[in-house]
Amino acid sequence: MHLLFMKTHYLHQNFEGYLRTPLLWNNNALYGLKQCFLSDYVFCDFNEKVPKNLRLGQLVERFVMHQIKYSTPPLRLLAANITIIDNKRTVGEIDALLMSENGPIHLEIAYKFYLYDPDFGNDELSHWIGPNRKDNLIQKLNKLKNRQLPLLYHSETQKFLGDLNLIPNDIEQLVLFKAQLFVPIDYQNDIFFKLNPKCVKGFYIKPDDLQQFKAFQFYIPEKTDWLMDVDENVKWINYDDFVINIKKWLDKQIAPLCWLNKNGVFSKFFVIWW
Repeated sequence: MHLLFMKTHYLHQNFEGYLRTPLLWNNNALYGLKQCFLSDYVFCDFNEKVPKNLRLGQLVERFVMHQIKYSTPPLRLLAANITIIDNKRTVGEIDALLMSENGPIHLEIAYKFYLYDPDFGNDELSHWIGPNRKDNLIQKLNKLKNRQLPLLYHSETQKFLGDLNLIPNDIEQLVLFKAQLFVPIDYQNDIFFKLNPKCVKGFYIKPDDLQQFKAFQFYIPEKTDWLMDVDENVKWINYDDFVINIKKWLDKQIAPLCWLNKNGVFSKFFVIWW
């Protein structure tokens, strides 16, 4: 079978986009979850071959492992994507076990795209939802805290850790949680008290409000290219063609990430169906 790979040029741009994406929160633990800071990165081009059909989350995991490999102070990867099976039933997967200069680390990885809906939820964290309203930040934080991190203490995990001479209580549990955030267009309220405002990458808009951009150009990237910053050298389309393309997505209740070219000023945005 002939395996198709992602274009190298866009792969580098997506890796750089991943690196430039800030952590969703800094310093203090959120929901009891402590971030893993990989700030001191010695840059090395991402030169792996990546299958074209790889999901976005899997691509991010490849990027994280590459960053870990070249991080300073050095981190050693002990194991990755560890599937825990109990009685022939998969109970979960541990993203990575690392060895740092301060001891072993259990790392869980998350990279999300969230939109701020002031009408959903009742506090800062609960207002952030997925583009298609199928997930939200609170759900993900709960899953990390109550399902993914406790997997380290599962009885079947103990056998794996024993082979690595690791004791669960000696392992620090961290998350690497990055996100691109999008706010309603023209939204002015101060909405950041716990999360990192530097994660805001653009806005979202309803189809009826697109008219204000009629004079400009558009592009709809593939989902695997959502990580990257806007590339000005793509094949831009005009407003009429864009509206036709967008309708195909919205009819399927899918909110696509789009790029806007306002005479050389570039933006990322979602068009929502809801």
